[in-house]
Amino acid sequence: MVVFKTATSEDIGKLLIRIAIGGILLFHGAFKLVHGVEWIKQPLGQLGLPGFLAYGVYIGEVLAPILIIIGFITRPAALAIAIDILMAIVLVQRDRIFTINSMSGGWAIELEVLILLGALAIVFIGAGKYAVTKRRSIWN
Repeated sequence: MVVFKTATSEDIGKLLIRIAIGGILLFHGAFKLVHGVEWIKQPLGQLGLPGFLAYGVYIGEVLAPILIIIGFITRPAALAIAIDILMAIVLVQRDRIFTINSMSGGWAIELEVLILLGALAIVFIGAGKYAVTKRRSIWN
């Protein structure tokens, strides 16, 4: 039996999770670049938050995913994604937190939670060897 415990296999795993989380979120960001974020202002207002916070989506769903994919200031970028997804859950999905998807039987917010936990994992594990920034630091 072969057990993959080398630094190389761990770094490949870190790269794959960075590509998965960053790639998924980048699609959401591209949609918002094309269609805008004006619609986010209403749910923000319902919670008493200022509408300009809607523009933070561009950081959490465009800039941060790119930074994560390339491996530059990875930990802060992953934290930005985690905050973005947490806000998405609170603003848009909060009514579905304790529900089951009737079409699949899965948790109604499973994708959002998977992205949230994946981003938090990146905050803790960092970028790994396959990144623009090669040396390990609190940022990477």
